[in-house]
Amino acid sequence: MPRYKLVIEYDGSPFRGWQRQTAQPSVQGAIESAVKRFSGEVAGLTCAGRTDTGVHATHQVAHLDLARDWRTDVVRDALNAHLRPNPVAILSAEIVGADFNARHSATRRHYRYRILNRRTPPVLNRAHVWQVPWPLDVGLMRAAAARLLGLHDFTAFRAAECQAKSPLRTLDQLDVAAIPMGLHDEIVVATSARAFLHHQVRSMVGTLMLAGSGRLSADDVADILASRDRSRCGPLAPACGLTLVGVDYVSIITSD
Repeated sequence: MPRYKLVIEYDGSPFRGWQRQTAQPSVQGAIESAVKRFSGEVAGLTCAGRTDTGVHATHQVAHLDLARDWRTDVVRDALNAHLRPNPVAILSAEIVGADFNARHSATRRHYRYRILNRRTPPVLNRAHVWQVPWPLDVGLMRAAAARLLGLHDFTAFRAAECQAKSPLRTLDQLDVAAIPMGLHDEIVVATSARAFLHHQVRSMVGTLMLAGSGRLSADDVADILASRDRSRCGPLAPACGLTLVGVDYVSIITSD
């Protein structure tokens, strides 16, 4: 039974997140339905990271097992045909070894958060950015972000319903950059880690926003982290600005 690794892109706006829902649209449900219509099989997908309602992906990774040894281009194209008109696309499909697991084999996950820093509300990108209408100081945001790098107990940035066994996480990257967009800037927060806690990225971005507004210093952010107190964290940034942009694996052995 061949195992297929899929790289997936989707707009999370119309979905109740990645995970299959009984009576709500989900990315997983849409793809599994397409698999059933294409192959006649009921096949479950395992993904690298379950995204929340409204969160997007340009490089989600999932695997599934099919009874028949289909050509990978047939799997990709057939699934895309059956996914229409859902805003979901299979970018690639490849056959991998049975030991590959999209979730457990992942060594690093990469997210990007977009903040539209202007007074005027967004129109074309309103489902993909968080509009912050007051000025943000990117230098202050960078200084605060530096205090979160490394191995820490991220309880202060963890959702109450998070099911992770441990709040310890190693944050490998938390960069803040201003991208000139003519009359305004778009601020992009890029972050990477082997794994994140539920709502960790959005909680960190909300806290960095307060730092950029001058309401928190870098020392304040370090104190919030050390406090392990979720009530001291900044606001939870909206889901619409968050995109899963990459998943790393040490190696994938393609089967013969």
